[in-house]
Amino acid sequence: MEINVLFFGVLTEVTGTHRKHYRGIKSFSDLKYRIRDDFPDIENYNFRIAVNNRIVNEDPVLTDNDEVAYMPPFAGG
Repeated sequence: MEINVLFFGVLTEVTGTHRKHYRGIKSFSDLKYRIRDDFPDIENYNFRIAVNNRIVNEDPVLTDNDEVAYMPPFAGG
């Protein structure tokens, strides 16, 4: 399956990009391993993950063309 991954905040600096497209993804775990392989320094940062604009706390079931966002902590007011 194909998955679009978005990176925000400091994670764009860590990855050098705001968006990356992955093909041949079999599961969420597979996607996480591929991202870690591509950007090993990402593990040094805190972040939340959203799938299709919904924050997830567990490994979700992905479907073709899902959008996964890696978001660092943020504050607002």
